[in-house]
Amino acid sequence: MRILAPHIVVDQNVRFGKPMIKGTRMTVEEVLGALAGGMDAQAVEAEYGLTQEQIRAVLGYVAAFLAGEEVDISKIKRT
Repeated sequence: MRILAPHIVVDQNVRFGKPMIKGTRMTVEEVLGALAGGMDAQAVEAEYGLTQEQIRAVLGYVAAFLAGEEVDISKIKRT
């Protein structure tokens, strides 16, 4: 397992090597999709058993990635 950002990890043997929240099987993609689909942070927290800190970590990770900041994903296996 590699740490990509606070609370965000990748493990090639779990969830096809997609970035996910440490200690869970929830991917960054799933959380972002839930938020984009209209769920608010409190609903995501309740539905998936996440904390507000974990949800903010997902948003921070995605924001840094889109801003071109260093997010080490060079070894993530793409499917």
